[in-house]
Amino acid sequence: MTSSEDYCELCDLPLSQCVHGRPPTPPAEKPAPAAARTTTRTSRTTSRTTTRAASPTATGRATVSSRPPRRTPQREFRRHILGALQDSGGRADVEDLMAEVARRMEEVLRPADHETVNQGELRWRYAARLERRAMQDEGLMVPPSRPGLWELSDAGLTATD
Repeated sequence: MTSSEDYCELCDLPLSQCVHGRPPTPPAEKPAPAAARTTTRTSRTTSRTTTRAASPTATGRATVSSRPPRRTPQREFRRHILGALQDSGGRADVEDLMAEVARRMEEVLRPADHETVNQGELRWRYAARLERRAMQDEGLMVPPSRPGLWELSDAGLTATD
């Protein structure tokens, strides 16, 4: 039997299992001196270019910060959700809608979008649900009248993106 001293007062879990009983993470490495970083910016109407000197990591390899994002940005789902709902008359069952969004975004989705998050849900489906919530907050979609139904508002029916 374990004594009460072995349990965390904050989360009531054994110290070996809770985040509070773990040793603190080591301090982060100091950033490179300002002289090692250079930034070049152009106007928004053209393009933005950022150049940084590569700094070696703990393994001795240089890091490059100009790689594309690992996953599709949440906002990218909006036009596909809008298009699929507009094509279905403004409302659709969530499973049918997700199948159509997956079909429309087949060439857009990245490998990390197919990883699982939140109890096994695919990352891209989670991002689509978050974008639906943002669209609802902006008045493009109405709150669900029944579970599993996504529905556009009048503004959403005429929106282009």
